[in-house]
Amino acid sequence: MNVALWIAAVLLAAVALTGGVLKSFVPKARLAAQHGGEWVEGASVGFVKGIGVLEILAAVGLIAPRAVGVAPAMVPVTALCWVLLMIGAMITHGRLGQNKLVLVNLVYLALAVFIALGRV
Repeated sequence: MNVALWIAAVLLAAVALTGGVLKSFVPKARLAAQHGGEWVEGASVGFVKGIGVLEILAAVGLIAPRAVGVAPAMVPVTALCWVLLMIGAMITHGRLGQNKLVLVNLVYLALAVFIALGRV
């Protein structure tokens, strides 16, 4: 079970880091032009970058506490925060009619629930 939890955490951290870096460093107009990035048109630059920073922190929070043995209880807390973020993403993509992205977010949410329950 421990190996499966590590695999799930690394996969989810990779997703979080990729999304976080894109939202933090790619200009808003360029994000809006990409499929799935249409939601940024109605959001401020600060909001988009803020979500990006939260995603980068989530990537760290899913791996580092358990890896270094400092505050490992932060892993399930981070995973639960990711669940909340994915609920928001699913609502946003659903409103835009992007049902495939809602399903992708649902998979990420399921991984986060698995991690949260497995690391309690």
